[in-house]
Amino acid sequence: MRVKKWMYNSGMQYARVYGAQTSLLSPYLVSIETDLSRGLHAFTLVGLPDKAVEESRDRVSAAIKHAGFDSPKSRNQKIVISLAPADLKKEGPMFDLPIALSYLLAADDVRFDPEPYLFVGELSLDGTLRPVHGVLPLVAEAKRVGKRAIFVPKENEAEAALVAGIDVYGVESLKAVIEFLNEKKSASEHARETRPTKARESKTLAPAPQTKLETANVETQFSFEDIRGQESAKRAAIIAAAGGHNLGLSGPPGTGKTMLARALASILPPLRFDEVLEVNGIHSIAGTLHKGIMTTPPFRSPHHTSSYVSIVGGGANPRPGEATLAHRGVLFLDEFPEFDRRVIEALRQPLEDRVISIARAKGTAHFPARFTLVAAMNPCPCGNYGHPQIACTCSPVALERYRRKISGPIADRIDLWSVMGPVELSDLGKKSVRGTETTRARESVLRARATQAARYKVESKTNSDLSPRELEEFVNLTTSARTTLERAGQRLNLSPRAFHRVIKVARTIADLDGAPDINDSHILEALQYRERKG
Repeated sequence: MRVKKWMYNSGMQYARVYGAQTSLLSPYLVSIETDLSRGLHAFTLVGLPDKAVEESRDRVSAAIKHAGFDSPKSRNQKIVISLAPADLKKEGPMFDLPIALSYLLAADDVRFDPEPYLFVGELSLDGTLRPVHGVLPLVAEAKRVGKRAIFVPKENEAEAALVAGIDVYGVESLKAVIEFLNEKKSASEHARETRPTKARESKTLAPAPQTKLETANVETQFSFEDIRGQESAKRAAIIAAAGGHNLGLSGPPGTGKTMLARALASILPPLRFDEVLEVNGIHSIAGTLHKGIMTTPPFRSPHHTSSYVSIVGGGANPRPGEATLAHRGVLFLDEFPEFDRRVIEALRQPLEDRVISIARAKGTAHFPARFTLVAAMNPCPCGNYGHPQIACTCSPVALERYRRKISGPIADRIDLWSVMGPVELSDLGKKSVRGTETTRARESVLRARATQAARYKVESKTNSDLSPRELEEFVNLTTSARTTLERAGQRLNLSPRAFHRVIKVARTIADLDGAPDINDSHILEALQYRERKG
């Protein structure tokens, strides 16, 4: 038996409309129930609303008035609006649109069946809709629970239309939504709608077409051709991109560490469709989706003065930090030793488990953090330690204090260490063919990634993700290579973690060479990048 979502009972009117919000990185459906009863005017919002939700009373009242209806404040009614579930804290202005429609439905100013729809949007005082954060995961949740359509602000339409299988309506105002849904028409409106005029047809909303992804390689500011010399560091960057390995760069100021980090990001494979949804969902919730849909891996470069919470995430109401915003991309930490020690040590978990767990009294939040770390640093505080022409002015105590800022556990989790030495000024004047070196590097990375996807039967899995058990299953070393690795491990005092990471890097080098097994040359090259020299 179907229950009507609006009813009258002894002067009491009731309606239910559906909205949604995100909490942490998860979407939740929220039902907006409105109860109207006779009495002195009162407008109450219940269901753990925050300040932005409580202030929706004034925005909604003004928007309803500008949409051509009597404002709730002009009626002698007791208005109670409940946002359920009641134990979920409601945050942000995205409930304005469903609150307004729930009230109009309960007051019998409009009539429609709200069950198939989900509504999201912030209302201006004149009734126009403003964009909100976190729309993409809300559309996916609406589809999952069986909603037929979702109404979002026009500015969020392209983002919402990434999800197939649900109608997405980008609307500009509350009035446009009402005109499209309202089944209660006046005589004059009914007469106008029976005349097949072009003006009436132009007002009809149509579902947005599914957003098409442009996955072509985007031209970046820096490329491999811009970095003169530094062939060993470039090779390390290609290996890091091909296998998803973490990279440490050390060298005097101005030798191209930042340029190489940005060039590395330019040769990463474009995001697959499921990764596009995941990455854009995170950035939509965080409010950092400013330049349209992201189809390339994100590149995040926070300043070394950034706080612990801004990098790792957290706060009273946990929010994702830079480590999560770099998910599926590159997290570049320039002047790595200058970051707060708490920030550096907090990277231990995401570098190992690819996730950040933030525990609070109310529960634990898990944020994805599968990124490639590129850590750049000077060899000493003055930056000239090991320079062939310029003498280092740092005392032994200052040098040792600087090196100790990077703890052993963090250094152990960085797969590749490369030193970038001074560049000959004569090399800077040489011209290079734009795009050739970067194109070759990108093609090598794509071939290596395709080899890994075929080997592991999972498109997103790279060599850096292998567990010790998977290393035994998928990675084969020649007898000579294993002997070489064991001898080198004893000489370098490699930890079991470092031992396994050398094998992972060697497997990536073999993939770049197209070799089915790991041989001596692959192990020796991996060991060359293992030891931290700066």
